Amino acid sequence: MSYSILHIAPENFAGVPIDFKRMHEHFGNSSRLITFHDNPLGFEEDICCHFAIPRSKAATFYRMHHSLIRKGTDKGDDLFWRPKSIVERLYFSLQTQSRISMVKSLIQQYDLDAFDIIHFDGGLDFTRDSRFAKRWKSMNKPIVTCYYGSDLRARGIIKEIDDISDLKITSEFDHLSLKSDLEFVFYPYNPDELPQSNPNKDFSRIRIVHSPTNRIYKGTELIVSVIEKLQRTYDFEFLLLENMSRSEVLAVKSQCTISIDQVGGSYGGTGYGKAGIESLAMGIPTITNMTEDYASWLPENPFVIANNAKELEVQLVRLIESPDNCKTIGEHGRKWVDRYHSYKRVNEHLESLYHKYGLL
Repeated sequence: MSYSILHIAPENFAGVPIDFKRMHEHFGNSSRLITFHDNPLGFEEDICCHFAIPRSKAATFYRMHHSLIRKGTDKGDDLFWRPKSIVERLYFSLQTQSRISMVKSLIQQYDLDAFDIIHFDGGLDFTRDSRFAKRWKSMNKPIVTCYYGSDLRARGIIKEIDDISDLKITSEFDHLSLKSDLEFVFYPYNPDELPQSNPNKDFSRIRIVHSPTNRIYKGTELIVSVIEKLQRTYDFEFLLLENMSRSEVLAVKSQCTISIDQVGGSYGGTGYGKAGIESLAMGIPTITNMTEDYASWLPENPFVIANNAKELEVQLVRLIESPDNCKTIGEHGRKWVDRYHSYKRVNEHLESLYHKYGLL
């Protein structure tokens, strides 16, 4: 039985929402992705509203200053988003009024009412009052909310959409301890889009890569300090990839020996995201930070774990001094991605949740 899925997301975060769309289509279901904002890193769009969003340093500072993580929020009612001031309340009220007409036009133009399941990726409707999610709920459309990271950690949960969601999923381990009714789903990933890694790569010449989209989230300053210390003793090349297109980043990464995803960063949680999956899929040992609970929970954990500067130094030395170990760890990572993040595996699990919660 085929069905149709509409994904609605603030933006195509790291290309993950569109990977869900592609996965649905791979198995014969129809799907569309509507994003509010253009992705600044050039990930593919399907239908984009091109809504404006403040991306200045001042706007970023405001969001981080008011994030739930910074305030030490743990769980419960404090997880729900609320306007922080009268100005913010006015801002979102004006935003709502400016979007209603366009969203209604999109519903008509793309026949959005015909979709069987509505996914709100990032747990956010077109408007903060969740009026369109409520509209579809009144039409007996199953509502799914999916959280990817800072949407829940920093912004918080939109109560109106949470109250009407039939299924709530996450791809972040730490969310499970914040919200008890979340189901975990691995990101879907198809490695066919990656450039081919050189099978005859020279492991005697170590190339270490780090490609942060946000230095604070990824702990870049800490990473650079450790790299500079080790370069006084070891001969290796370090590539810090910033302000590059995704295709350029992937081309460079495919020729590297070791990848550092994130270590000791703030606000970004622990574990891994799309960048870590890509590195593993290219057979590259990937270093990231991870809590003890997370490390033991993640099945057949393929990551090299470093939670602070000292651990990063130790792990890098171990890999630099053992090129054969790099190859072995890299091959395990490649197989792990196929085992847990493949379209087939993720689609089977997601469909089982659709049935478990009565969406199909």
